[in-house]
Amino acid sequence: MKRDTFHKLFKSTGPVVLPVIHVLDLPRTLRNLREVIGAGAPGCFLINHDFEPERFLPIIRGARAAYPSLWMGVNFLAVTGKQAFPMLGGLAAEGVAVDAYWADDARIDEHGQNTEAREIAQIYQDSGWNGLYFGGTCFKKQRQIDPAHYGDAAREACAFMDVVTTSGVATGQEADLGKIATFRQAIGDKALAIASGITPENAASYRDVDCFMVATGINVPGNFYDIDPARLHALMQVTRTLGQRETS
Repeated sequence: MKRDTFHKLFKSTGPVVLPVIHVLDLPRTLRNLREVIGAGAPGCFLINHDFEPERFLPIIRGARAAYPSLWMGVNFLAVTGKQAFPMLGGLAAEGVAVDAYWADDARIDEHGQNTEAREIAQIYQDSGWNGLYFGGTCFKKQRQIDPAHYGDAAREACAFMDVVTTSGVATGQEADLGKIATFRQAIGDKALAIASGITPENAASYRDVDCFMVATGINVPGNFYDIDPARLHALMQVTRTLGQRETS
């Protein structure tokens, strides 16, 4: 997906803020969704950080029933699209709309040997689900890739996903700005997301990124599960300011 198409989708000239909610149960998820909506964020991701996907599915169904028009993506932790796309297809067949899927590991090979990525692409095509695919590339906790090959991996990723998605070295850790610059140069006008380390304080340094997928940086300090509305509002304000600069 091209950058301008992505920004038009979310009606945003600055980086698009998509809070990531680590779900535990439906009532707590719904409370966090209210914070997302209250801050004016255009959507969110839900992730099952603490339990298997089978326990996650009812929470997805309940969140969608409560907010049928909210843009909502999901991350099935510790599985690839091989397992996730059939689950998304099952939800679609039930009438449960999921707008995006984020994979921590899109199985991209920086040397062009993308047998697994092609297999996942075929499963996606056959699944009956047609949302956006955010694919983790040179991503935290996955196979280590030599930084000299970051650009190669980013270029390879463009053929397999809608939004190339990368991160810092760990949850809550900022991505190296040199890495982001390499990704941006490599993928050109393709949409780029970052999924770790963004905060209201450092967001302006990542103005060349199209999407901030953020949890730790907007959560209540010391709380892995609950959004701090003041921090989310602060991040939204930063991105609006960046968007105004883009149009001035």
